[in-house]
Formats: sequence, C-alpha cells, structure tokens
Amino acid sequence: MRRRILLAILLAVAVTGAALGIPLGVTAWVLVDNLTREDLLARAQQIAAIVDSQIANRQQVDVGDLRAGIPENGLLVLRQPGVVERRLGDDPGSEVVAERVPIAQGGSVEVIIPAGPLQTTQTQVVLIVVLLVLASVGTGTVVATVTARRLAKPLRHVAERAARLGGGDFRPDQRRYDIGELDMVAEALDASSSALAQLVQRERQLVGDVSHQLRSRLTALQLRLDTLATHRDPDVAEDARAALEQADRLAEALDELLAAARAASEVGAEPVELPSMLHEVAEEWRPLLRPAGRALRVRVADGLMARATPGRLREIVGVLLDNAVRHGEGTVTLTGRRGDAEGTVVVEVSDTGAGVPDELAAHIFERGFSGGGSTGVGLALARALADADGGRLELSIKRPATFTLFLRVPRPVDVAEVRWPAERVPR
Repeated sequence: MRRRILLAILLAVAVTGAALGIPLGVTAWVLVDNLTREDLLARAQQIAAIVDSQIANRQQVDVGDLRAGIPENGLLVLRQPGVVERRLGDDPGSEVVAERVPIAQGGSVEVIIPAGPLQTTQTQVVLIVVLLVLASVGTGTVVATVTARRLAKPLRHVAERAARLGGGDFRPDQRRYDIGELDMVAEALDASSSALAQLVQRERQLVGDVSHQLRSRLTALQLRLDTLATHRDPDVAEDARAALEQADRLAEALDELLAAARAASEVGAEPVELPSMLHEVAEEWRPLLRPAGRALRVRVADGLMARATPGRLREIVGVLLDNAVRHGEGTVTLTGRRGDAEGTVVVEVSDTGAGVPDELAAHIFERGFSGGGSTGVGLALARALADADGGRLELSIKRPATFTLFLRVPRPVDVAEVRWPAERVPR
C-alpha cells in the first residue's frame, strides 16, 4: 500500500513537472533570444538615427562616433551606395546574431554579435528551469514519502488490530489517526471487539450452565443405573450395567468436548512471567497516580508463572488499575501470588477507598452498568478476556475493593521444546 501510494504521487509530480517544465524551458530559450535581438535592434536603430542625422546635415559619416553604440565583442557594418563597406569592432566569428536597420540613401546599419554568449545564457536559463523542476520533484518525493507513511502506518495498524481481533484479542484501542474514514474503521473495530468479548463470555457461561445441567442429570442417571445393576433379576442387572457403561462413556465424551472448547478459546495463551509483566504495567500507570499524590505498590513472588495471552492479561490488569484510579482512593496495590487451590495463580488489585456498595456488587461485571458515571464496559470486557483465557475474574472483597484474577499455572505441554523436570514422588 505504501509503495503504491508513493508511486502514484511521484508519477503525478513527474507528469506535472514535465508538463510545466518543457514549455517553461522552451519559453525561457525563446525569451532570451528575443531579448538579445531586441537589444541589438535598439542599438542598430540608435546608430541609424545618428547616421541619418549626419547625412541629413551633409556631414561626413564618422564611424568612430558610433563606437558607443556597439555591444561588447560586437561588430558594426555600415553600408552606403557608392561607398566602400565600413566595419568597426571585433570579428564575431561564424555563428552570429545580427540585426539590420535601413538608413537614408538606400544604405543600412547592421549590428552583429557572437552567438556563443547568447547560447550560453540560453543554456543557463534552461538549466535553472531544469533545476526548478528537479527541486519540485524532490519536494514532491518528500511530500509523497511523508503522505504515504502517514497513510500506510494507520492502515497497517488497522490491519494488525483486525488480525488480533480475529485471533481472539478483544482489547479496545483508543488510538485515532485524524483521518475520518480510518477513525470510523477504528471505532467499528472497538465496537466489534466489545461485542465479540461479550459473545465469548456469554458462550462460556452457556457452556458452563449446559455442562452443569448435563452433569447433574447424568449423575442422577448413573446413580439409578448403579442401583439397578444390583437387581436380583440377572437380565435387569445386565442391562443396567450396559447402560451404566454407556453413561460413563457419555460423561467422558462431555469432558472431552468441554476441554476442546476451552482449548479453542485459549489458543493464544502461553506461559507468562508475572514479575516482569506486572512491573511493566505498573510503570505505565504510576504517572497517572502521582499527580493525585497516590502510590502504586507491586508485590509479586519471584519466578511466578501463569498461563495467559500476554495482550489479554495486560488489558485485564489495565482495566482493574483504571478502575482503582477512577473510583478508588489511597494507595493501589498490585499483587501476584500462588493461589490457594493447586495449579492456580492469583493476581489482585486493591486500594484503600470506600469500596463497592452492596447494591452494586452483584451487577459490577454487567455490560453498561456503572456506579461512577463511566461507560460500564471495562470490567465486563476484563471478565470476558479472563474467561477467554480459561481464567476467572471476581470481586473478592467489597470493602476495600479487591478484584481477584484467577489463572492457571503453565503445564509442561504449554512450552514447546522445553523439558520440564519430573516431579519427585516419594516411594
């Protein structure tokens, strides 16, 4: 795209330069020639007037009196009937420029100069025109490069955003480009990302609800079949055991389907070093807290790893910190630690403010719901991003407000081509 824009603008500049430069060069060439000839003609007319005056007064024409009217390196030729042709000045050579003016009694005055200086001046003027055209082309090249970069960079960014959106990264991007059409595309992408995030969240909630209902019914069915498997009638017991076996297979198939659904939504998840990421995010947010006299503390255990999509995790933590900046008070604490449950990692964001009122706590993650006058999208989007990575975002403590993000610890299969040490099991 950038190359095509650059070539199109350069072609337009080149065509314009040629369309204006060629006529301008020809005009300059002819103009120099006309000015030179007009000067010679004026000189010849001035000399002819002097000669006519001397003839009219019956005076002898003195060529020496005409020297002042002869141009530098020029030649004056005076022709009179019955009089030998008289010359005054330097020989101009073979290539000349001449102007002749008639005088009284059928004579003439001719002023001649070498053509070399005229051609040199014409060449210089044409070169100046060429340099001006080249300067305009160079300026056009600079403008074309800047314009192509200004247009291509936003287009690349929009393409990258669309690719991230297709890959499951639903983070909104507030960057705008001061180009109306591209800004409209950016706003459409933001709206689409929020809608997709909500769709993913609803899908996961639906999958969870359906799986819970199926498991409840399946467990009840297995209990009934398990009872029938001990029936006195051997045929009934045999049929019950066969049905129980099919029920067990159905439960295994349900587990596999749920695992496949989770794996599909977590396709971009990878092992993330929480200490470095949380410190980087904290450095980005400290300048926003400092003007209000507030601090941001980070407490994270060394070597702590979590399985998540880096972009999603940054956005989730950013939303929680933004919520603490807007609606909280005092010091904000960002904590990373191992979870109480085995194989889990916890990221917490808390402040020392008044916390979340009871009537708002139940609806705080609902889209469009806000108790502080904001859009009500941030926390809903953060929960959807957490769900998409197989995690969970909760309001664990109302007062002071503490938001907790539960993530999984990476497994050996999550890191390709890396050998993880085998766990030592006591014999």
